[in-house]
Amino acid sequence: MQHNWSKYVRWIIAFLIACTAIGLFFGEPLYGLTVGLLAYLWWTLAQAKRLYNWLGNPGGRDEAPQSVGLWGDIFDGLHKLHRTHLHTQDKLRAQINRVQESTNAMRDGVIMTDSRGAMEWWNGSAEHLLGFRRSSDQGQFIHNLIRNPAFKAYFDSRDYREPLDLNSPARPHIHLQIQISLFGDDDRLIVAKDVTRLFQLEQMRRDFVGNVSHEMRTPLTVISGYLETLVDNADDLPPKWRRAINTMAQQSSRMEALITDLILLSKIETGEQTVSDAVTDVGSMVNQICHDARALSGDQGHEFNVSISERHLLRGDQSQLRSAFSNLIFNAVKYTPAGGQINVTWNTDREGAHLSVKDTGIGIDPVHIPRLTERFYRADPSRHKETGGTGLGLAIVKHVLLNHDGRLEIRSRIGDGSEFICHFPRERLVERLPEPMS
Repeated sequence: MQHNWSKYVRWIIAFLIACTAIGLFFGEPLYGLTVGLLAYLWWTLAQAKRLYNWLGNPGGRDEAPQSVGLWGDIFDGLHKLHRTHLHTQDKLRAQINRVQESTNAMRDGVIMTDSRGAMEWWNGSAEHLLGFRRSSDQGQFIHNLIRNPAFKAYFDSRDYREPLDLNSPARPHIHLQIQISLFGDDDRLIVAKDVTRLFQLEQMRRDFVGNVSHEMRTPLTVISGYLETLVDNADDLPPKWRRAINTMAQQSSRMEALITDLILLSKIETGEQTVSDAVTDVGSMVNQICHDARALSGDQGHEFNVSISERHLLRGDQSQLRSAFSNLIFNAVKYTPAGGQINVTWNTDREGAHLSVKDTGIGIDPVHIPRLTERFYRADPSRHKETGGTGLGLAIVKHVLLNHDGRLEIRSRIGDGSEFICHFPRERLVERLPEPMS
Protein backbone atom coordinates (compact mmCIF):
# COMPACT_ATOMS: atom_id res chain seq x y z
CA MET A 1 0.00 0.00 0.00
CA GLN A 2 2.82 2.42 0.80
CA HIS A 3 4.34 1.76 -2.64
CA ASN A 4 0.99 2.44 -4.40
CA TRP A 5 0.44 5.62 -2.41
CA SER A 6 3.88 6.99 -3.47
CA LYS A 7 3.08 6.10 -7.08
CA TYR A 8 -0.25 8.00 -6.94
CA VAL A 9 1.46 11.07 -5.45
CA ARG A 10 4.05 11.02 -8.26
CA TRP A 11 1.26 10.77 -10.87
CA ILE A 12 -0.54 13.78 -9.39
CA ILE A 13 2.67 15.82 -9.27
CA ALA A 14 3.48 14.81 -12.86
CA PHE A 15 -0.02 15.82 -13.99
CA LEU A 16 0.26 19.24 -12.36
CA ILE A 17 3.73 19.75 -13.83
CA ALA A 18 2.37 18.86 -17.25
CA CYS A 19 -0.48 21.38 -16.83
CA THR A 20 2.00 24.04 -15.76
CA ALA A 21 4.22 23.26 -18.76
CA ILE A 22 1.26 23.61 -21.12
CA GLY A 23 0.42 26.97 -19.52
CA LEU A 24 4.06 28.02 -19.84
CA PHE A 25 3.92 27.14 -23.56
CA PHE A 26 1.09 29.67 -23.92
CA GLY A 27 2.89 32.17 -21.67
CA GLU A 28 0.52 31.59 -18.64
CA PRO A 29 2.07 28.91 -16.37
CA LEU A 30 -0.12 29.94 -13.37
CA TYR A 31 -3.29 29.51 -15.41
CA GLY A 32 -2.09 26.09 -16.52
CA LEU A 33 -1.48 25.03 -12.89
CA THR A 34 -4.88 26.43 -11.84
CA VAL A 35 -6.68 24.59 -14.60
CA GLY A 36 -4.89 21.36 -13.62
CA LEU A 37 -5.87 21.78 -9.94
CA LEU A 38 -9.48 22.51 -10.89
CA ALA A 39 -9.59 19.47 -13.17
CA TYR A 40 -8.19 17.22 -10.45
CA LEU A 41 -10.66 18.70 -7.91
CA TRP A 42 -13.59 18.09 -10.26
CA TRP A 43 -12.51 14.49 -10.88
CA THR A 44 -12.05 13.93 -7.12
CA LEU A 45 -15.50 15.35 -6.36
CA ALA A 46 -17.02 13.18 -9.08
CA GLN A 47 -15.44 10.06 -7.56
CA ALA A 48 -16.52 11.11 -4.03
CA LYS A 49 -20.11 11.51 -5.30
CA ARG A 50 -20.00 8.00 -6.81
CA LEU A 51 -18.70 6.67 -3.48
CA TYR A 52 -21.39 8.55 -1.55
CA ASN A 53 -24.16 7.19 -3.76
CA TRP A 54 -22.81 3.66 -3.48
CA LEU A 55 -22.47 3.78 0.31
CA GLY A 56 -25.94 5.33 0.59
CA ASN A 57 -27.55 2.38 -1.22
CA PRO A 58 -25.25 -0.65 -0.79
CA GLY A 59 -28.08 -3.12 -1.25
CA GLY A 60 -29.04 -1.75 -4.65
CA ARG A 61 -25.68 -2.40 -6.19
CA ASP A 62 -23.43 -5.23 -5.19
CA GLU A 63 -20.46 -4.28 -7.35
CA ALA A 64 -18.38 -1.21 -6.45
CA PRO A 65 -18.07 1.70 -8.95
CA GLN A 66 -15.26 1.30 -11.46
CA SER A 67 -12.41 3.79 -11.44
CA VAL A 68 -8.67 4.06 -11.86
CA GLY A 69 -5.76 5.15 -9.75
CA LEU A 70 -6.20 5.98 -6.10
CA TRP A 71 -9.99 5.95 -6.26
CA GLY A 72 -10.00 2.61 -8.02
CA ASP A 73 -8.03 1.06 -5.15
CA ILE A 74 -10.34 2.76 -2.60
CA PHE A 75 -13.43 1.32 -4.32
CA ASP A 76 -11.85 -2.15 -4.53
CA GLY A 77 -10.75 -2.07 -0.86
CA LEU A 78 -14.17 -0.96 0.36
CA HIS A 79 -15.83 -3.57 -1.81
CA LYS A 80 -13.68 -6.32 -0.28
CA LEU A 81 -14.45 -5.05 3.24
CA HIS A 82 -18.15 -4.97 2.37
CA ARG A 83 -18.09 -8.53 1.05
CA THR A 84 -16.17 -9.71 4.13
CA HIS A 85 -18.69 -7.94 6.36
CA LEU A 86 -21.62 -9.58 4.57
CA HIS A 87 -19.97 -12.99 4.81
CA THR A 88 -19.32 -12.54 8.54
CA GLN A 89 -22.87 -11.27 9.02
CA ASP A 90 -24.31 -14.29 7.23
CA LYS A 91 -22.12 -16.61 9.30
CA LEU A 92 -23.18 -14.99 12.58
CA ARG A 93 -26.83 -15.02 11.52
CA ALA A 94 -26.55 -18.72 10.70
CA GLN A 95 -24.99 -19.40 14.11
CA ILE A 96 -27.70 -17.39 15.88
CA ASN A 97 -30.39 -19.24 13.94
CA ARG A 98 -28.78 -22.55 14.85
CA VAL A 99 -28.65 -21.60 18.53
CA GLN A 100 -32.27 -20.48 18.44
CA GLU A 101 -33.35 -23.66 16.67
CA SER A 102 -31.52 -25.84 19.20
CA THR A 103 -32.96 -23.79 22.07
CA ASN A 104 -36.46 -24.08 20.59
CA ALA A 105 -35.97 -27.86 20.59
CA MET A 106 -35.42 -27.83 24.36
CA ARG A 107 -38.24 -28.90 26.64
CA ASP A 108 -37.17 -26.26 29.17
CA GLY A 109 -38.34 -22.70 28.74
CA VAL A 110 -35.52 -20.24 27.96
CA ILE A 111 -35.99 -16.47 28.21
CA MET A 112 -33.52 -13.64 27.62
CA THR A 113 -34.14 -10.26 29.27
CA ASP A 114 -32.15 -7.11 29.85
CA SER A 115 -31.08 -5.91 33.30
CA ARG A 116 -34.53 -4.42 34.01
CA GLY A 117 -36.42 -7.54 32.95
CA ALA A 118 -37.60 -6.39 29.50
CA MET A 119 -38.10 -9.55 27.43
CA GLU A 120 -35.89 -9.80 24.35
CA TRP A 121 -36.30 -13.42 23.22
CA TRP A 122 -37.80 -16.72 24.38
CA ASN A 123 -38.22 -20.19 22.95
CA GLY A 124 -41.36 -22.17 22.18
CA SER A 125 -41.29 -24.07 25.47
CA ALA A 126 -41.45 -20.78 27.37
CA GLU A 127 -44.65 -19.95 25.49
CA HIS A 128 -46.14 -23.32 26.50
CA LEU A 129 -44.98 -23.30 30.13
CA LEU A 130 -45.46 -19.61 30.93
CA GLY A 131 -48.09 -18.53 28.41
CA PHE A 132 -46.00 -15.89 26.63
CA ARG A 133 -47.25 -14.55 23.27
CA ARG A 134 -44.69 -13.49 20.69
CA SER A 135 -47.09 -11.07 19.05
CA SER A 136 -47.68 -8.90 22.11
CA ASP A 137 -45.15 -9.70 24.85
CA GLN A 138 -41.96 -8.58 23.08
CA GLY A 139 -40.35 -5.85 25.21
CA GLN A 140 -42.70 -6.40 28.15
CA PHE A 141 -41.26 -6.65 31.66
CA ILE A 142 -41.22 -10.29 32.68
CA HIS A 143 -42.46 -9.60 36.21
CA ASN A 144 -45.62 -8.13 34.65
CA LEU A 145 -46.26 -11.49 32.99
CA ILE A 146 -45.16 -13.69 35.90
CA ARG A 147 -47.14 -11.92 38.61
CA ASN A 148 -45.61 -13.64 41.60
CA PRO A 149 -43.98 -11.62 44.43
CA ALA A 150 -41.52 -14.45 45.06
CA PHE A 151 -40.33 -14.30 41.43
CA LYS A 152 -39.97 -10.50 41.52
CA ALA A 153 -37.92 -10.72 44.73
CA TYR A 154 -35.82 -13.56 43.25
CA PHE A 155 -35.17 -11.58 40.03
CA ASP A 156 -34.10 -8.44 41.92
CA SER A 157 -32.00 -10.27 44.52
CA ARG A 158 -29.16 -11.14 42.08
CA ASP A 159 -28.50 -14.18 44.29
CA TYR A 160 -29.22 -17.10 41.99
CA ARG A 161 -27.30 -19.87 43.74
CA GLU A 162 -30.55 -21.71 44.51
CA PRO A 163 -33.47 -22.15 42.06
CA LEU A 164 -36.99 -20.86 42.71
CA ASP A 165 -40.02 -23.17 42.69
CA LEU A 166 -43.40 -21.80 41.66
CA ASN A 167 -46.56 -22.67 39.74
CA SER A 168 -46.94 -21.67 36.10
CA PRO A 169 -49.00 -18.45 35.73
CA ALA A 170 -50.65 -19.84 32.58
CA ARG A 171 -51.12 -23.45 33.78
CA PRO A 172 -51.34 -23.59 37.59
CA HIS A 173 -51.15 -27.40 37.57
CA ILE A 174 -47.58 -27.20 36.23
CA HIS A 175 -44.84 -26.79 38.83
CA LEU A 176 -41.78 -24.95 37.56
CA GLN A 177 -38.22 -24.59 38.78
CA ILE A 178 -36.75 -21.22 37.79
CA GLN A 179 -32.99 -20.69 37.49
CA ILE A 180 -31.50 -17.30 36.46
CA SER A 181 -27.97 -16.65 35.18
CA LEU A 182 -26.27 -13.30 34.61
CA PHE A 183 -24.51 -12.60 31.31
CA GLY A 184 -23.42 -9.70 29.14
CA ASP A 185 -24.18 -6.21 30.44
CA ASP A 186 -26.10 -7.42 33.52
CA ASP A 187 -28.62 -9.22 31.30
CA ARG A 188 -30.55 -12.31 32.48
CA LEU A 189 -30.88 -15.78 31.04
CA ILE A 190 -33.90 -17.45 32.65
CA VAL A 191 -34.49 -21.21 32.43
CA ALA A 192 -37.88 -22.61 33.47
CA LYS A 193 -37.95 -26.38 34.00
CA ASP A 194 -41.11 -28.45 34.36
CA VAL A 195 -40.71 -30.41 37.61
CA THR A 196 -44.36 -31.40 37.98
CA ARG A 197 -43.55 -35.12 37.92
CA LEU A 198 -40.84 -34.75 40.57
CA PHE A 199 -43.18 -32.62 42.67
CA GLN A 200 -45.92 -35.24 42.45
CA LEU A 201 -43.50 -38.05 43.32
CA GLU A 202 -42.21 -36.09 46.30
CA GLN A 203 -45.77 -35.40 47.42
CA MET A 204 -46.62 -39.10 47.07
CA ARG A 205 -43.57 -40.00 49.14
CA ARG A 206 -44.53 -37.55 51.86
CA ASP A 207 -48.12 -38.75 51.91
CA PHE A 208 -47.00 -42.38 51.99
CA VAL A 209 -44.57 -41.82 54.86
CA GLY A 210 -47.09 -39.77 56.80
CA ASN A 211 -49.99 -42.15 56.31
CA VAL A 212 -47.99 -45.33 56.94
CA SER A 213 -46.44 -43.82 60.07
CA HIS A 214 -49.83 -42.89 61.46
CA GLU A 215 -51.31 -46.28 60.60
CA MET A 216 -48.41 -48.14 62.24
CA ARG A 217 -48.52 -46.10 65.41
CA THR A 218 -51.70 -47.62 66.83
CA PRO A 219 -50.82 -51.34 66.45
CA LEU A 220 -47.27 -50.66 67.61
CA THR A 221 -48.57 -48.91 70.71
CA VAL A 222 -50.69 -51.97 71.50
CA ILE A 223 -47.72 -54.30 70.98
CA SER A 224 -45.48 -52.10 73.13
CA GLY A 225 -48.08 -52.03 75.89
CA TYR A 226 -48.32 -55.82 76.06
CA LEU A 227 -44.53 -56.14 75.91
CA GLU A 228 -44.14 -53.71 78.83
CA THR A 229 -46.61 -55.83 80.79
CA LEU A 230 -44.62 -58.95 79.99
CA VAL A 231 -41.33 -57.26 80.96
CA ASP A 232 -42.81 -56.10 84.28
CA ASN A 233 -43.87 -59.69 84.97
CA ALA A 234 -40.77 -61.34 83.55
CA ASP A 235 -40.20 -63.24 86.80
CA ASP A 236 -43.38 -65.19 86.14
CA LEU A 237 -42.20 -66.27 82.68
CA PRO A 238 -40.01 -69.24 81.85
CA PRO A 239 -36.32 -68.22 81.76
CA LYS A 240 -35.96 -69.05 78.06
CA TRP A 241 -38.59 -66.36 77.20
CA ARG A 242 -37.12 -63.50 79.22
CA ARG A 243 -34.33 -62.64 76.80
CA ALA A 244 -36.71 -62.74 73.82
CA ILE A 245 -39.23 -60.51 75.59
CA ASN A 246 -36.55 -57.95 76.55
CA THR A 247 -35.18 -57.87 72.98
CA MET A 248 -38.67 -57.42 71.56
CA ALA A 249 -39.32 -54.56 73.98
CA GLN A 250 -36.09 -52.80 72.96
CA GLN A 251 -36.85 -53.11 69.26
CA SER A 252 -40.42 -51.97 69.86
CA SER A 253 -39.12 -48.81 71.57
CA ARG A 254 -36.77 -48.24 68.67
CA MET A 255 -39.64 -48.54 66.17
CA GLU A 256 -41.72 -46.12 68.21
CA ALA A 257 -38.87 -43.60 68.11
CA LEU A 258 -38.57 -44.08 64.36
CA ILE A 259 -42.27 -43.56 63.75
CA THR A 260 -42.32 -40.50 66.02
CA ASP A 261 -39.44 -38.97 64.02
CA LEU A 262 -41.13 -39.86 60.72
CA ILE A 263 -44.37 -38.19 61.77
CA LEU A 264 -42.53 -35.09 63.01
CA LEU A 265 -40.49 -34.84 59.80
CA SER A 266 -43.60 -35.33 57.69
CA LYS A 267 -45.41 -32.54 59.54
CA ILE A 268 -42.48 -30.16 59.14
CA GLU A 269 -42.11 -30.93 55.41
CA THR A 270 -45.78 -30.72 54.51
CA GLY A 271 -46.42 -27.62 56.60
CA GLU A 272 -48.95 -29.33 58.84
CA GLN A 273 -46.96 -28.02 61.79
CA THR A 274 -47.18 -24.26 61.40
CA VAL A 275 -44.14 -22.24 62.42
CA SER A 276 -44.92 -19.64 65.06
CA ASP A 277 -42.86 -16.50 65.51
CA ALA A 278 -43.05 -16.54 69.28
CA VAL A 279 -40.04 -15.35 71.27
CA THR A 280 -38.00 -18.34 72.49
CA ASP A 281 -35.54 -18.18 75.36
CA VAL A 282 -32.70 -20.19 73.80
CA GLY A 283 -30.57 -20.01 76.94
CA SER A 284 -33.20 -21.62 79.13
CA MET A 285 -34.01 -24.21 76.44
CA VAL A 286 -30.37 -25.22 75.90
CA ASN A 287 -29.73 -25.50 79.64
CA GLN A 288 -32.78 -27.77 80.02
CA ILE A 289 -31.68 -29.95 77.09
CA CYS A 290 -28.17 -30.23 78.49
CA HIS A 291 -29.67 -31.25 81.86
CA ASP A 292 -31.52 -34.07 80.10
CA ALA A 293 -28.35 -34.94 78.14
CA ARG A 294 -26.42 -35.38 81.42
CA ALA A 295 -29.09 -37.82 82.53
CA LEU A 296 -28.75 -39.64 79.19
CA SER A 297 -24.97 -39.75 79.67
CA GLY A 298 -25.42 -41.57 83.00
CA ASP A 299 -22.22 -43.26 84.14
CA GLN A 300 -20.22 -42.35 81.01
CA GLY A 301 -18.89 -39.23 82.70
CA HIS A 302 -19.17 -36.80 79.79
CA GLU A 303 -17.96 -33.28 80.56
CA PHE A 304 -20.47 -30.61 79.49
CA ASN A 305 -19.39 -27.00 78.87
CA VAL A 306 -22.27 -24.63 78.16
CA SER A 307 -21.75 -21.00 77.10
CA ILE A 308 -24.77 -18.75 76.41
CA SER A 309 -24.52 -15.23 74.97
CA GLU A 310 -26.44 -12.39 76.62
CA ARG A 311 -28.58 -12.06 73.52
CA HIS A 312 -30.33 -15.40 73.75
CA LEU A 313 -33.85 -14.56 72.61
CA LEU A 314 -34.82 -15.91 69.21
CA ARG A 315 -38.02 -15.52 67.22
CA GLY A 316 -39.22 -18.96 66.17
CA ASP A 317 -41.23 -22.08 66.93
CA GLN A 318 -40.21 -23.36 70.36
CA SER A 319 -41.27 -26.96 69.68
CA GLN A 320 -39.33 -27.24 66.44
CA LEU A 321 -36.25 -25.52 67.87
CA ARG A 322 -36.26 -27.82 70.88
CA SER A 323 -36.46 -30.85 68.57
CA ALA A 324 -33.51 -29.62 66.47
CA PHE A 325 -31.29 -28.65 69.42
CA SER A 326 -32.01 -31.81 71.38
CA ASN A 327 -31.19 -33.97 68.34
CA LEU A 328 -27.76 -32.38 68.04
CA ILE A 329 -26.94 -32.48 71.75
CA PHE A 330 -28.23 -36.02 72.31
CA ASN A 331 -26.29 -37.20 69.24
CA ALA A 332 -23.14 -35.73 70.78
CA VAL A 333 -23.78 -37.80 73.90
CA LYS A 334 -24.47 -40.98 71.92
CA TYR A 335 -21.40 -40.75 69.71
CA THR A 336 -18.85 -39.43 72.20
CA PRO A 337 -16.84 -42.06 74.14
CA ALA A 338 -17.06 -42.16 77.93
CA GLY A 339 -15.16 -39.32 79.58
CA GLY A 340 -15.33 -37.19 76.43
CA GLN A 341 -16.10 -33.49 76.28
CA ILE A 342 -19.21 -31.82 74.83
CA ASN A 343 -19.20 -28.06 74.27
CA VAL A 344 -22.49 -26.26 73.64
CA THR A 345 -22.16 -22.59 72.66
CA TRP A 346 -24.75 -19.97 71.75
CA ASN A 347 -23.22 -16.75 70.45
CA THR A 348 -24.29 -13.79 68.32
CA ASP A 349 -22.49 -11.45 65.93
CA ARG A 350 -23.31 -9.06 63.11
CA GLU A 351 -24.37 -11.95 60.85
CA GLY A 352 -26.86 -13.43 63.33
CA ALA A 353 -27.00 -16.16 65.98
CA HIS A 354 -25.15 -19.46 66.08
CA LEU A 355 -25.62 -22.60 68.17
CA SER A 356 -22.54 -24.83 68.17
CA VAL A 357 -22.48 -28.42 69.48
CA LYS A 358 -18.94 -29.76 69.50
CA ASP A 359 -17.80 -33.15 70.80
CA THR A 360 -14.56 -35.08 71.11
CA GLY A 361 -15.84 -38.24 69.45
CA ILE A 362 -14.16 -40.25 66.72
CA GLY A 363 -15.36 -37.83 64.05
CA ILE A 364 -16.84 -38.36 60.60
CA ASP A 365 -15.07 -38.75 57.28
CA PRO A 366 -15.61 -35.47 55.35
CA VAL A 367 -16.75 -37.47 52.33
CA HIS A 368 -20.01 -38.24 54.17
CA ILE A 369 -20.77 -34.66 55.30
CA PRO A 370 -22.74 -33.51 52.20
CA ARG A 371 -25.21 -36.41 52.68
CA LEU A 372 -25.56 -36.49 56.46
CA THR A 373 -28.87 -34.60 56.43
CA GLU A 374 -30.49 -37.08 54.03
CA ARG A 375 -33.15 -39.34 55.51
CA PHE A 376 -31.74 -42.64 56.80
CA TYR A 377 -28.23 -41.87 55.52
CA ARG A 378 -25.68 -43.44 57.84
CA ALA A 379 -21.96 -42.73 57.69
CA ASP A 380 -21.32 -45.77 59.91
CA PRO A 381 -24.34 -48.10 60.15
CA SER A 382 -22.75 -50.06 62.99
CA ARG A 383 -22.81 -46.98 65.23
CA HIS A 384 -26.55 -46.58 64.70
CA LYS A 385 -27.13 -50.23 65.61
CA GLU A 386 -25.30 -49.65 68.87
CA THR A 387 -27.03 -46.37 69.74
CA GLY A 388 -30.48 -47.09 68.34
CA GLY A 389 -30.45 -44.04 66.08
CA THR A 390 -33.26 -43.65 63.55
CA GLY A 391 -31.23 -41.87 60.87
CA LEU A 392 -33.74 -39.00 60.78
CA GLY A 393 -32.34 -36.64 63.40
CA LEU A 394 -30.21 -34.48 61.11
CA ALA A 395 -32.94 -34.42 58.46
CA ILE A 396 -35.27 -32.96 61.09
CA VAL A 397 -32.60 -30.43 62.08
CA LYS A 398 -32.15 -29.34 58.46
CA HIS A 399 -35.87 -28.80 57.85
CA VAL A 400 -36.34 -26.96 61.15
CA LEU A 401 -33.55 -24.58 60.21
CA LEU A 402 -35.03 -24.06 56.75
CA ASN A 403 -38.33 -23.11 58.41
CA HIS A 404 -36.40 -20.52 60.45
CA ASP A 405 -34.38 -19.09 57.54
CA GLY A 406 -31.26 -20.79 58.90
CA ARG A 407 -28.75 -23.36 57.75
CA LEU A 408 -26.71 -26.21 59.24
CA GLU A 409 -22.92 -26.29 59.02
CA ILE A 410 -21.02 -29.52 59.78
CA ARG A 411 -17.31 -29.70 60.57
CA SER A 412 -15.69 -33.02 61.27
CA ARG A 413 -12.58 -35.10 60.66
CA ILE A 414 -11.72 -38.63 61.62
CA GLY A 415 -10.19 -38.58 65.10
CA ASP A 416 -10.88 -34.86 65.72
CA GLY A 417 -14.51 -35.00 66.82
CA SER A 418 -17.45 -33.22 65.18
CA GLU A 419 -19.03 -29.78 65.35
CA PHE A 420 -22.58 -29.00 64.25
CA ILE A 421 -23.45 -25.30 63.94
CA CYS A 422 -26.96 -23.89 63.51
CA HIS A 423 -26.85 -20.45 61.86
CA PHE A 424 -29.82 -18.09 62.23
CA PRO A 425 -30.16 -14.71 60.45
CA ARG A 426 -29.86 -11.50 62.43
CA GLU A 427 -33.54 -10.71 61.78
CA ARG A 428 -34.51 -13.62 64.05
CA LEU A 429 -32.79 -12.15 67.11
CA VAL A 430 -34.86 -10.32 69.71
CA GLU A 431 -33.33 -7.79 72.10
CA ARG A 432 -35.71 -8.46 74.96
CA LEU A 433 -39.01 -10.12 75.73
CA PRO A 434 -42.04 -7.93 75.03
CA GLU A 435 -43.46 -6.35 78.15
CA PRO A 436 -46.85 -7.70 79.22
CA MET A 437 -49.81 -5.39 78.69
CA SER A 438 -51.21 -3.92 81.85
